[in-house]
Amino acid sequence: MLLEKINALLDEVQKAHAENAEQLEQLRLKYLSKKGAVNELMGEFRTVAKDQKKAIGIKLNELKTKAQEKINELRDQLETQEAQSDDIDLTRTAYPIELGTRHPLTVVKNEIIDIFGRMGFTLYQGPEVDDDKHVFTMLNFAADHPARDMQDTFFIEQSDPNDVTKNVLLRSHTSGDEAHYMETHEPPIRVLCPGRVYRNEAISARAHCFFHQVEGLYVDKNVGFTDLKQVLLTFAREMFGPDTKIRLRPSYFPFTEPSAEMDISCNICGGKGCAFCKGTGWVEILGCGMVDPHDLAACGIDPNVYTGYAFGMGVERIANLKYRVSDLRMFSENDTRFLKEFESAY
Repeated sequence: MLLEKINALLDEVQKAHAENAEQLEQLRLKYLSKKGAVNELMGEFRTVAKDQKKAIGIKLNELKTKAQEKINELRDQLETQEAQSDDIDLTRTAYPIELGTRHPLTVVKNEIIDIFGRMGFTLYQGPEVDDDKHVFTMLNFAADHPARDMQDTFFIEQSDPNDVTKNVLLRSHTSGDEAHYMETHEPPIRVLCPGRVYRNEAISARAHCFFHQVEGLYVDKNVGFTDLKQVLLTFAREMFGPDTKIRLRPSYFPFTEPSAEMDISCNICGGKGCAFCKGTGWVEILGCGMVDPHDLAACGIDPNVYTGYAFGMGVERIANLKYRVSDLRMFSENDTRFLKEFESAY
């Protein structure tokens, strides 16, 4: 009776197969575990008559050996199939993959967006490859303005030599996003436009051929310069601390009138004067002004009914003030030693 069981199990072991590691483990448990079939037969072997023990013992050892060999054979087959599988990407990064952190410019940009978002500004992102019409013409840039020269702007295509508005270029500021938005939306408008911009400049510690800007626009009835000043004061105190002071200096931008540049009290020396602020106690951070009526009219908004203000700042400039980074190139070199210094910045 026991011999018949052993022979039946031998046939069963020879026919066994496994399609994956889980099935292979089930086979091992079925035949070779402490509660497996081989151990059960070993228990029955104790009751076998003495004259039969030798023959049955040999057969029982054969079963155990065959079961172990079968398990090893199936394991080797599965490992070979796995190595040859097309599903395995041998070029992938080895585990464990170390988690990254946010780039310092992303940290600063998100903080700017959050501050103005709490003041009711919505987010809008326009195209990086744009046309002259939206980047320059609709924003009151003269046809012979220096910004339209090849040495200042990256031009991609000149569609019509007689019509500069059709030139295709890499945007040199995100003010063009505001033109796109005003063209397709009715007032009241309160929008924030972050993005990457490009200028044909030599790369140095203080300049780069690409950088990041955030521009804001508010258009509604009875919008005045005092509204602009209060929004910028709120932003400065949220970004640099409650004791921050601001001052507005007259300036010129083609798309705003009147125009101003905004300084904040130096957050390093507290306005007392240091090497960073060149002893003045003030540091410039952005440009701003009231939207020129020409821009409103060019975008289909009646300047006799609506007024508005706009402002724009460089993200790198704000990051420099917050983290005192002396070389702009460090933001784009992807040096992990530099980036790891900002792991706790958010």
